[in-house]
Amino acid sequence: MFLVLVLALSASAQSSYQFNGLDMNIGNLSKLSNAKTRSLSPENYNGEKGGGAKADPRDGTPELNVSNSASAALTLGKGWKVNPFIIVKPGETVTIADIDGPGAIQQIWMTPTGNWRFTIIRMYWDGETTPSVECPVGDFFCSAYNEYAQLSSLAVCVNPGSAFNCYWKMPFRRHARITIENINNKEEMRLYYQINYTLTDIPDDEAYFHAQFRRSNPTVGSLHTLLDGVKGKGQYVGTYIAWRVNDNCWWGEGEIKFYMDGDKDYPTICGTGTEDYFCGSYNFENQKTHKYQEFTTPYAGMHQVIRPDGLYRAVTAFGLYRWHIVDPIRFDRDLKVTIQDLG
Repeated sequence: MFLVLVLALSASAQSSYQFNGLDMNIGNLSKLSNAKTRSLSPENYNGEKGGGAKADPRDGTPELNVSNSASAALTLGKGWKVNPFIIVKPGETVTIADIDGPGAIQQIWMTPTGNWRFTIIRMYWDGETTPSVECPVGDFFCSAYNEYAQLSSLAVCVNPGSAFNCYWKMPFRRHARITIENINNKEEMRLYYQINYTLTDIPDDEAYFHAQFRRSNPTVGSLHTLLDGVKGKGQYVGTYIAWRVNDNCWWGEGEIKFYMDGDKDYPTICGTGTEDYFCGSYNFENQKTHKYQEFTTPYAGMHQVIRPDGLYRAVTAFGLYRWHIVDPIRFDRDLKVTIQDLG
């Protein structure tokens, strides 16, 4: 079996959050704020106020690294759909967000082409040289297998036909940078994207968003480490796992364990089974059909089940997510998380 993880760490203790006194939940959307809303896309590469839809179809704006719709827009002129996407060439890294703070990214939408495992997304906060987020773009958006599977949750949504959406809050105080790297050395990647953010003061108790990617292929000793090496104060707010089973047995009896604040041999938090941690039960089985049952909810789900097809697809693969939005795992000094591969 192999396990793939995307982990997010954030300071958000609730599903709502505040900027300049604006409590962002549906009950308080009518409250006014001094925050300024901005958006990045190939049609406004720098997010400038009044800077959208300025591309000239006659020049192709090559400085933006854009392969655009200039030929189709020649008769339309500025203000029309001239630069809806960018091209990331084989081996190339492109910056899609370069923002001076303070502020916070609130939503990311994108539709990358090609193999989603070959596109790496990285995020840097406040001048970091080592990214706080480094992950294949498919895994970051809970889509490890390069196949569409609809997902509806509070933090991540995957919508037809291949629309990735992220709603994790990502605060920064001085600067934010997001890059996309195409590690496919043969094919270019086309990317449509929009990054919506706010410019506003960030309180001192706001932590930075982090995500780690780890893979075991296969698991060693039937144990997979989800997270390790975290030092300092924070909270664990979720995980996505892509789990492929290489035999005919039930695979989900393994316990998830959270070792925190000096735990050594035994964890402070120990789950009772894989399907239990992902808020399901009894093998994720539909008792009428006696088959795995996909489900997607605001906080947890198994939104993808890839079944054998009797030909080349010989094993079953699963996509599962669990967001700790209303029940974050809080730690003061350190955190390690493991899960067992147990049938």
